[in-house]
Amino acid sequence: MKVVALVPIKMNNERTPGKNTKQFDDGTPLIHFILKALKNAEEVDETYVYCSKEEIKEFLIDGVHYLKRDEKYDTAQADVNDMFYAFSQAVPADIYVLAHATAPFQLSESINKGVRAVKSGEYDSAIAVKRHQDFFWLNGKPLNYDPNHIPRTQDLDPIYMETTGMYIFTKEVIEKLRRRIGNKPYMLEVSEVEATDINNPIDFEIANAIYTGILSKQ
Repeated sequence: MKVVALVPIKMNNERTPGKNTKQFDDGTPLIHFILKALKNAEEVDETYVYCSKEEIKEFLIDGVHYLKRDEKYDTAQADVNDMFYAFSQAVPADIYVLAHATAPFQLSESINKGVRAVKSGEYDSAIAVKRHQDFFWLNGKPLNYDPNHIPRTQDLDPIYMETTGMYIFTKEVIEKLRRRIGNKPYMLEVSEVEATDINNPIDFEIANAIYTGILSKQ
């Protein structure tokens, strides 16, 4: 089965301009982290950066391909599922790995685990998630426990939050359902560090601190 990874990049980020190519303290551009993880994932056959601006090419690492996308996908109103579908029509594959530069600490091992789950046929997709066993409320009411009988947190039913860092899906999911999550998704649990997501300037500073203070010393 052919497995292709795509990393969509928008150069005109509104909340954190230039974040995808912004450098951490040691000079490493943000985009390099996810590209290296995908390149080192043995289950991934090819990796593409999907961007409307060709200047992104100067930030690619060896072995990563560039595919130019329509500029209409750079707008805030763009339907991202349409963008993923357009990519699937341009680059045929059996399984797609959608990963984001803004989730820089995804591990190759997690990528491999997710792809293998989908390859097994038991699942049609996989979602990077963070497991929560905490007390949640919704609309002013407890969501997952009875305040009259407070359980231990470890006895609560887990709730999974999408990290938005990685999605893995079959060709059939994107072509027939036109989305990145199928009807039988695998919950790919990742660590707190892997779940790091960069949206705002403070998120970048936190990620830089994690990398500089912890990961670069390992």
